[in-house]
Amino acid sequence: MARSRPGTRAMKASEFKAKCLDTMDQVYERRLEVVITKRGRPVAKLVPAENLVHSPIGFMRGTVIAQGDLVAPDFEAWAAGE
Repeated sequence: MARSRPGTRAMKASEFKAKCLDTMDQVYERRLEVVITKRGRPVAKLVPAENLVHSPIGFMRGTVIAQGDLVAPDFEAWAAGE
């Protein structure tokens, strides 16, 4: 079986089936990841859900790219006005 990251736990599908609700509670409360295996091979990953309540503040973060200096004078525009 592949090595897992800290905070990640491997669980057989049969064990997951028997302990599904408890496992989901642990994933949520402890922010764990559970890799579910079948015959020793990973088939699914259970991860904690992100907070689904989004704030309107910062919702567009990362969508605008600034190129160049935004506060420097534009000498070409000044020259065109002459």
